[in-house]
Order: sequence, then structure tokens, then C-alpha cells
Amino acid sequence: MFTKGFTSCLSSLHLLNVGEQGTVTHFRNSDERVIEKLMEMGIIPGSPVTLEQRFPSFVIKAGHTRLTLDEGIASSVYVRVIHSH
Repeated sequence: MFTKGFTSCLSSLHLLNVGEQGTVTHFRNSDERVIEKLMEMGIIPGSPVTLEQRFPSFVIKAGHTRLTLDEGIASSVYVRVIHSH
């Protein structure tokens, strides 16, 4: 299928560049309330997200919804990023 021209990497959401897309893989946060809040907003493992803005807050698109996250929350969401060359 995709045998050349693509690479995949695992990254924290806060390290993405504007316009990059990824699929949520997991969360790294010791506060279960934060993880529950993310999941209530629709950010769940397997869901696609796109980073639309980094400053003054992180704005992501998840499905048809735009969400604003602070850097601490964005850094606890890990995504699989697929880059095309």
C-alpha cells in the first residue's frame, strides 16, 4: 500500500507544527481528571486531530470540533504523526 514517501513518528501534541495531523495513541498524565476531560471532549485513542494554532493557546481540530488546550494538556496527548515527503 504505502511503501514509500511516508514516515510515521510518535509525538506529543504540543510538539507538532501548525497544520500537522496525527492519530491519538495515548495520554501521559497522572491526573485522571485531565484524561477524563480530554475523552469527554472527544480526544480519544484512535481519533484524528489537526493542530491549527500554537499561540497563545493550542487549538486543535478533532472531528468537526475545534478545541483550545493549554500547553500542559497538549503535552500529555500523544499522537502518531504521518508525514508525506
